[in-house]
Amino acid sequence: MGNLLKVLACAELEHGPIVFLDFEHAQPTEAETAVWNQVSAVLEEAHGILAELQSYNGAGQEIREAIQNPGDLALQEKAWNAVCPLVAKLKRFYEFSLRLENALRSLLEALTSPPYAPMQHLEREQALAKQFAEILHFTLSFDELKMTNPAIQNDFSYYRRTISRNRLNNQQLEAENEVNNEMANRMSLFYAEATPMLKTLSNATTKFVSENKTLPIEDTTDCLSTMACVCRVMLETPEYRCRFTNTDTMLFCMRVMVGVIILYDHVHPVGAFAKTSKIDMKGCIKVLKEQPSNSVEGLLNALRCV
Repeated sequence: MGNLLKVLACAELEHGPIVFLDFEHAQPTEAETAVWNQVSAVLEEAHGILAELQSYNGAGQEIREAIQNPGDLALQEKAWNAVCPLVAKLKRFYEFSLRLENALRSLLEALTSPPYAPMQHLEREQALAKQFAEILHFTLSFDELKMTNPAIQNDFSYYRRTISRNRLNNQQLEAENEVNNEMANRMSLFYAEATPMLKTLSNATTKFVSENKTLPIEDTTDCLSTMACVCRVMLETPEYRCRFTNTDTMLFCMRVMVGVIILYDHVHPVGAFAKTSKIDMKGCIKVLKEQPSNSVEGLLNALRCV
């Protein structure tokens, strides 16, 4: 019967196409396998990255003591030794964002290639659509955790200040071999963003559109708007919601919907909130506001930042 069930064949009601995309059980066909394997290798690391970020406590105490006692070399060393492994962890997060960017590009190429329309792609490449959704789910999950953890920027700022101070004193610390000045600059730009992973994907999507000049921009924006519509209809339709076998699928679906809206807003010439937008923004926001506020506050904030 397939993981993507078109309940009304090609039907478009006032609230959009009626479909059910099975985010829980879609498996790759032979034609999808090559791209699926490539993206799967990246996504396998995503859970570990989120777990590391969730347990990131920072070196706030050590940094405060070192700043308050600038002449105490033992406290300076203690703070430095606490910060260095954390910066190495932040570097891994940043490098993962680059791999995620490449994975997204591969999926966009597969899901927008002619001659198929967006809905046809979702029907034909259900497992790739699921991976696209998983990337967006990870991205918003990562950014929600990052936004609520000021220790990340505090730790990295202390690291950079210490490196700069030692350069002035003609000293080079061993940690610079792992995070050199160029890497530190790129990481600094990444973590300065309120939603760094989403910014990375937005830039990657914009770059994909600009580099593929033979591909009409509508092929990409229609892919995104179709995914947003599918998620919204699934969320607002009780008979579809009851098909979810995992209680986390509702939140997954909401994160995916918000993620594609933001990508659409960055790529489409007039954005997602314009009257001519193919995304029913009022309907999407209504669906979010009907959920418990503690589960959607971060998603609504992400839309406000668009």
